[in-house]
Amino acid sequence: MKYLIKARLEVDGRVERHDVIGAIFGQTEGLLGSGFNLEELQDKDKIGRVHVELKYHGTKTSGIVQVPSNLDRVETAILAAMLETVDKIGPYKARIMVEEIKDLRVERIKKIIERSRELLRNLKEKEPDIKEIVREVLQEVDAKQKVVSYGPDKLPAGPDVDKSDSVIIVEGRADVINLLRYGYTNVIAIEGAREKIPATVIELSKKKKAIAFVDGDRGGELVLRTLLEQANIDYVARAPPNQEVENLTGKEIAQALSEMIPANEVKKELGLVEEKKEKEKEEKKVEEEKEEKQPEEKPAPTVTTVAVPKKIIDTIKDLKGTLEAILFDKEWNELERVKVKDLYERLQNVEEGKVHAIVFDGIITQRILDIAGKKNINILIGARLGSKLKTRPENVHFMTFNDLT
Repeated sequence: MKYLIKARLEVDGRVERHDVIGAIFGQTEGLLGSGFNLEELQDKDKIGRVHVELKYHGTKTSGIVQVPSNLDRVETAILAAMLETVDKIGPYKARIMVEEIKDLRVERIKKIIERSRELLRNLKEKEPDIKEIVREVLQEVDAKQKVVSYGPDKLPAGPDVDKSDSVIIVEGRADVINLLRYGYTNVIAIEGAREKIPATVIELSKKKKAIAFVDGDRGGELVLRTLLEQANIDYVARAPPNQEVENLTGKEIAQALSEMIPANEVKKELGLVEEKKEKEKEEKKVEEEKEEKQPEEKPAPTVTTVAVPKKIIDTIKDLKGTLEAILFDKEWNELERVKVKDLYERLQNVEEGKVHAIVFDGIITQRILDIAGKKNINILIGARLGSKLKTRPENVHFMTFNDLT
């Protein structure tokens, strides 16, 4: 719309919005011929919807009437004057007085000018500062000059990796350069390694507090998993989501490092299971159990071979690496599965003669042999033999995975 007619309304009685609109349309119909019939003008999109706002003062009504117009300025002025001819609304005397005709194009132009000024101010504020550019270039050059080749793997690193009691482990050379730019000189890169962490980094992580600082994307998570599995990481820092360490500002780096969390919490978050350490822990726990000493000249029990169904041999292949034990009855039907670390305690409560065989991804120890003999379990098949086997119950046969596969 080009114009907006704004008029004041006074009525000597209480009326509703539809009463006002009905009076305007009804009392102006045919007044100036069909060219100024309001319904036809609305149908042709020459005028917009008539807007009425009312207030009540006792038994009287006042308000504002607004009519948008797409007519030219002369026709709009005639339309405005025509509105003032309405002198009755419902049974009550009424007066409509046009206060102003706004040129909406002028209002739009004002908004355009104001917005243009605002955009121009923002544009000027963001103009590059040549001094800042020079400073950043010098920082970049200085950081690159500080990068050293560290250790036998010649990894990109800061000059103070040896001096500091902590080390920040990042992915690539660009990450090292960015951290050096902001004063972090105890940084070293694994140089994109995602499957095998360099030995240099692994050794550093054993001697110093190690902080893994990774990108905030899928690639960063993959690198982090490898680091947590192979190195002795103490803390984990992450770049913001979908950002890379090499592009962070000094403020963003400082914030990410201030929010680092213990590596053990991240391992739980990622669902990482350190199978190798679990096995070593189980082996150590079992073999450190105090067992009754036997004469040294007595030979250790040897593996005995018994017939095992083919389906059990196939089961062994799937069992490797799970740290689980499977209990079978005499027909080699599976009774239940338990964790190897809980096997001894479970067998203490098992009914004698109920379990015929056990296949487990663990170590056959003297303690397991003894409880098997006590519970009349005939066959034990484990991943390997313990180093302190001394006796074998007569009713128990045992063998390893390698003896069957």
